[in-house]
Amino acid sequence: MAMMEEILPTRGYSIPLVDLDGDEGRHVVVDREEGQYLGHVSTQLLEDGKTILAVYPKGHGRGPIVYKRSTDGGRTWSDRLPTPENWATSREVPTIHRVIDPKSGAKRLIVWSGLYPARLAVSEDDGSSWSELQPVGEWGGIVVMGFVERLRDGTYLAMFHDDGRFIASKNQAANPRVFTLYQTFSHDGGLTWSEPGTVWSGSDLHLCEPGCARSPDGKSLAVLLRENSRTRNGYVIFSDDEGQTWSPPRELPASLTGDRHTMAYGPDGRLFISFRDTTHDSPTKGDWVGWVGTYDDIVQGREGQYRIRFKDNKNRWDTTYPGVDVLPDGTFVVTTYGHWDEGEQPYILSARFTLDELDKRAGLRD
Repeated sequence: MAMMEEILPTRGYSIPLVDLDGDEGRHVVVDREEGQYLGHVSTQLLEDGKTILAVYPKGHGRGPIVYKRSTDGGRTWSDRLPTPENWATSREVPTIHRVIDPKSGAKRLIVWSGLYPARLAVSEDDGSSWSELQPVGEWGGIVVMGFVERLRDGTYLAMFHDDGRFIASKNQAANPRVFTLYQTFSHDGGLTWSEPGTVWSGSDLHLCEPGCARSPDGKSLAVLLRENSRTRNGYVIFSDDEGQTWSPPRELPASLTGDRHTMAYGPDGRLFISFRDTTHDSPTKGDWVGWVGTYDDIVQGREGQYRIRFKDNKNRWDTTYPGVDVLPDGTFVVTTYGHWDEGEQPYILSARFTLDELDKRAGLRD
């Protein structure tokens, strides 16, 4: 990985902002229930290029898992689908991931549910049926999992964080609070997972909610991190050896400062990242935003090309644990929750766009 030039992070950004908040027809309601909090959504696009599965809790960060399907690339969504009985006992935000068995080639879907103990549900038929949530070990954590990344040898790497409260059966929280990033590996296509190992730990920074991008050449991983003390920008760590070792955390530009970074590449090799805006100086602070740039922008500490506001959140912070999916034609389908109407409970929206479309809005092309 090339060394970056020294660029000191700022509290604000200078790149253009594309505002899609008022676009008629841009947003699709995935789910809404009068008086009920719906939040923290996670999605997975299947290999047919049009089926998207979504899971999310009935409640803030915890509650029964709701499950829905779109069969037309996010334009319309099913009614709520049946789920195993103990999905109603989920205590944390669910996350859904595609995994492939490295020996048999069998494709599976897995749904994680965190806190202690971390639990896992498995589908062997592309989400038509599911197992109940089962503990994966004598450990737990927060936002289990931030991401699940397939490594070059077919192993899966997953990462989460904890502040001492949920990593073990007994509360181990310290004062001052210590945040720890953990990683775990699966060698059998997501069925079993290793005892978590520490990636980073500290109390001076509160690093959490990891989101991962692999470099275009496939040789390195970048993990973007939320900084929860709100005193610094977001951070990034890098690995050049498939997660065996990680660089020290480095502060990100303000343009990438936010919570719950979720990302995917567009057809031209540029990177799109969706997140909650927690930039210190930003006209869209607390809103559902995105960023367009390159992997090298992250390596070099550059601001990127432009930002996007997808929707104005009527709460000062509570929004955007996002799903990001890219259809075969290059259309992005991004899905999240937020307080979209003043005084109402949050609900789930989806939005569609292409990078070419956003480039024109940002003034990068005619």
